[in-house]
Amino acid sequence: MLVFDIISAVTTALLKKALQEGLDRLVLITLRQLVATIFLAPIAYFKERRTRPKLTLEILVYLFFSAAFGAALSQYTFFYGLQYTTATFAITFTNMAPVLTFLIAVLLRVESLNMKNKAGAAKIIGTLMSFAGVMLLTLYKGVALTHQVEPSSKGSSLTGHTTSSASISSSRQAAGDDHGSAVRWVLGSVSMLANVVGFALWLLLQRKFTSKYPAVYSATAFMSLFSFLQAGAITLSIQRSGIAVWALKGTVEIVTVVYCGVVASGIGYLLLTYCVEKRGPVFTAAFSPLSQIFVAGIDLFILHEPLYLGSVLGSVLVILGLYMVLWGKKEEAAKAVASAKPAQAEAQDEQQEKV
Repeated sequence: MLVFDIISAVTTALLKKALQEGLDRLVLITLRQLVATIFLAPIAYFKERRTRPKLTLEILVYLFFSAAFGAALSQYTFFYGLQYTTATFAITFTNMAPVLTFLIAVLLRVESLNMKNKAGAAKIIGTLMSFAGVMLLTLYKGVALTHQVEPSSKGSSLTGHTTSSASISSSRQAAGDDHGSAVRWVLGSVSMLANVVGFALWLLLQRKFTSKYPAVYSATAFMSLFSFLQAGAITLSIQRSGIAVWALKGTVEIVTVVYCGVVASGIGYLLLTYCVEKRGPVFTAAFSPLSQIFVAGIDLFILHEPLYLGSVLGSVLVILGLYMVLWGKKEEAAKAVASAKPAQAEAQDEQQEKV
């Protein structure tokens, strides 16, 4: 999980840099999913060639929506939000995925909720705390906690009408820049929220899909292929720049596409699957805030993005809320196992009596 979190942090930083250099979001998604498909297809073929179920129409429908929610739309909204905010802010929103998944599952009656015990109360309080953190992140930017270069005071000795006009003009421009920055921040926040909701829906969809198509590697390879076709079709219908928009310019763009396709979508997913199989989803989800710490370090020292007070306070609330929800889930799972043991013992006693 530590290796996976480092991979996620480097991925977020690379994406931020590539988008700043002008790489088109849809082109990035298309090429990334193409690389992921090429990387995963041989692994899926050789590992599951004897156990892979047949592709039916129902499975193809599941794959189509899994690709849309889990890759194409999910990545586009993430890249859009990342371009208008910071990497630290974006990774904080991804920590909302377990909380939003739980909330949507409750609304769809997939997840049970009992307010009379500590576990149920912890899940509710954790959900509310995480939403408070998200609202704080979205609506309150706060002061910059890191050093910023102050505007030059050169020429402050000038007097008269010229100086006054320049001062008024610069203040108006600064006000306009602040307003535009606030609008972009809100747009980025809404896009990140849409990303997390889409990912939560994907997780709920996977709950049914994996029972119908248990070949994990093949399902991931097919999902990468479908999302490549979806993103490619959207890109060709929207972009009118011809072949030029598909050309990767510079080392950063090439490294980003290859790294995201092979390492993030390929190796990263295999690591995540391994950890879920060995220790379960609660253990895996509990490590997600570590990605934020790694991203904050890259954001601050490599990308030189300012760190704002609102981001710090909101991040703390989101992480605390996440751990409260995870604790509630763990307590409920432990109680379910404890209550199941007497029933199993009874069934064994009955079998022994029959024998």
